[in-house]
Amino acid sequence: RFGAVMCCCGPCAMYRRSALALLLDQYEAQFFRGKPSDFGEDRHLTILMLKAGFRTEYVPDAIAATVVPHSLRPYLRQQLRWARSTFRDTFLAWRLLPELDGYLTLDVIGQNLGPLLLAISSLAALAQLLIDGSIPWWTGLTIAAMTTVRCCVAALRARELRFIGFSLHTPINICLLLP
Repeated sequence: RFGAVMCCCGPCAMYRRSALALLLDQYEAQFFRGKPSDFGEDRHLTILMLKAGFRTEYVPDAIAATVVPHSLRPYLRQQLRWARSTFRDTFLAWRLLPELDGYLTLDVIGQNLGPLLLAISSLAALAQLLIDGSIPWWTGLTIAAMTTVRCCVAALRARELRFIGFSLHTPINICLLLP
């Protein structure tokens, strides 16, 4: 629906051999701030494919299996690893964004600004709670608005109501990932 998938998940992705051969050297020589990088390789390869002019597509009837965390600690490590790769690869993709669908550009920016705004809102609420024992109404409204707008726009664009369910990830972010 959006013209590209921004991260083709490792175990669920397939690539043409000819496309991969063109980018293999860049993919294997993945550095960030002068150091070899060994996380987020699926997002990195996706961005390289898009920069090279290839399309990335979602295939709704494909069937794939992967291993997922079964407890909280591995889940939190996975989420932090994914957050690092999102921030790192946004810099790689920055020049690519104007060529993408407007929603994808907004989504990539939101993936980077969202956690920052969430942290600021949560810290402001905590400070207010410590100062006078109350949480300002605008904090909850800001957090709910950021989440709702992003999920509703995705649901409308994709014509899939289930995207609204992603708003449940915000409380997980506030309570578990932010600290």
